[in-house]
Amino acid sequence: MTSDPRIRDPLLDTADAKDLRPTQITVGYREVEGKRRAWRDRGDNADKFLGRHLVPVIHGPKDHLYVTDHHHLVRALMEEGQDKVAITVVADLRHLPPVSFWFVLDNRGWMHPYDADGKRRGHGNIPKSVADLVDDPFRSLAGELRLQGGYAKDTTPFSEFLWADFLRHRLDRKRVENGWETALAEAVILAKSKDADYLPGWCGPVPRS
Repeated sequence: MTSDPRIRDPLLDTADAKDLRPTQITVGYREVEGKRRAWRDRGDNADKFLGRHLVPVIHGPKDHLYVTDHHHLVRALMEEGQDKVAITVVADLRHLPPVSFWFVLDNRGWMHPYDADGKRRGHGNIPKSVADLVDDPFRSLAGELRLQGGYAKDTTPFSEFLWADFLRHRLDRKRVENGWETALAEAVILAKSKDADYLPGWCGPVPRS
């Protein structure tokens, strides 16, 4: 069987976690902790675990690698002392000047420059290290909501952040931080409501004919 030259294999490699640059400002610390536990539970299957969790990156100006997904995993691995992560390069934009680079990322849905209050910031506010990402408890809530069946996994870029923003305007932050189970129960109800039907992965009640 001959290979089709039109089909390109993904570019797989490894990189130092500390050198990877984020394309967002926040993560959910509670979700990071969950991924840390998953890493500890891997046993002796570290290589297999990393092989199943490739981190997509964009090769950018000055040879920097920018993470477009799995920020929580990279942060968790860093906190667990894992130096190397498996990456796949999804685009090579090294030839672009910085202004054009960030413009392309924004228009391709490869960046999410929103702070912990859900406010959009300039790309200069994005940290230069995954270690410096700040906590957004609503992002953790959105992640757990999906695991609880509140909505389905979706390919829409940064879909969990869209859900986080939806919840941010309907639940009190202190309740999320100090009353997790209650907040999660309320989030499940909200996720099934008609108000959420515009969100990616919504799987609320199907109206009867």
